[in-house]
Amino acid sequence: MIGNENPDDTPATSPSVIAVRDHTLRTTFEFVSGLVWIMGERPTPFAPHLLGLINPTLVIAGNVVGGPAAAMGALWMLGVGPVLDRVLGSRPRTQGRPTSGRPFHSLLYIHTALHVCAILTLVRLALLGEAAQWIGAAVVSTGICSGVSGVIVAHELGHTRPKSISARLARLNMLLVLYGHFTEEHNVTHHKHVATKTDPASAEQGESVWGFVVRTVPRQLRDAYAVHAKRGAHGWRNRVVRILILESVVVGALMAVSVPAGLAFIGQAVVAVFLLEYINYVQHYGLRRAAGERQNKMHSWQSERRWSCWTLFNLSLHPAHHLKASDGWWDLQPYDGAPNMLSGYYGCFWPALVSPLWKRWMKVQLAEHERNVA
Repeated sequence: MIGNENPDDTPATSPSVIAVRDHTLRTTFEFVSGLVWIMGERPTPFAPHLLGLINPTLVIAGNVVGGPAAAMGALWMLGVGPVLDRVLGSRPRTQGRPTSGRPFHSLLYIHTALHVCAILTLVRLALLGEAAQWIGAAVVSTGICSGVSGVIVAHELGHTRPKSISARLARLNMLLVLYGHFTEEHNVTHHKHVATKTDPASAEQGESVWGFVVRTVPRQLRDAYAVHAKRGAHGWRNRVVRILILESVVVGALMAVSVPAGLAFIGQAVVAVFLLEYINYVQHYGLRRAAGERQNKMHSWQSERRWSCWTLFNLSLHPAHHLKASDGWWDLQPYDGAPNMLSGYYGCFWPALVSPLWKRWMKVQLAEHERNVA
């Protein structure tokens, strides 16, 4: 009977069989390891990042055509974007650095040009006397374009030498969204004090995105002024004051030409700034450093969702940006063990607007983060 068999009667495996089995396992392991190593050396492809040009192209076309077409950019980014963020999954971990950063950097210049075109076509649409509802749709679409092709691009270009062409284009992009003090505050205050109470751009656990925006916008302006004031620059000598005056002149000139055009310009800037602060909100929500603790990968949320990485310049690989701020966006790589977001920036947008839902979801994520840190 099988049930009465003695385990000791089982034939022993011969040494030759063991040797063959071990050799097979070792060979398989070496093959897989070698395959992973080879794939890891494959450079980050450039072509998928061209998909980010779809949005500004739709926005410009919608502004030129007018009517319902003016809503195309908003529908693409806020309707289709979250779906693509979900269904396209995450980028492979075996993706290495590109062989050259030149095409990636040039892409920032293309987006800047398209951002300017989007603003100009919006103003033109308002000057032509388009119906108010379609101007409103164009304002939202253009504001989203400004948030990506303007603000995120400025964020990348701003981490360069102050007098370089890249830094100047970053300031132009931020001027067009009436947030020219951003690069002053971001590079000094945010990167130094991230995930602490000193940083106005780091959201507290339990804080809503709406409350965060109301709190952070004036504090960032104040901190940007303080950056130069600490160096002895007050009044007109403070760059932030000069930026505010220039922004006022731009708005005043547009309002003098056409009130609808001026209001449309202000409206797209409001949308762009809200999107910027929404991203700030989710990037560090609830993450905190102890006093004297050095910044590390655990102080920024990370997402490897393809669509967010492809179309938002790898911004969702945020721990890498903070720890290697001088690296180009194309060189950023995910960190093992960094806290993972619920989705990419597209997928988190609508949940973040519904504060009770967001807080409940993030409570679970933060609890998991705390277990990983412990």
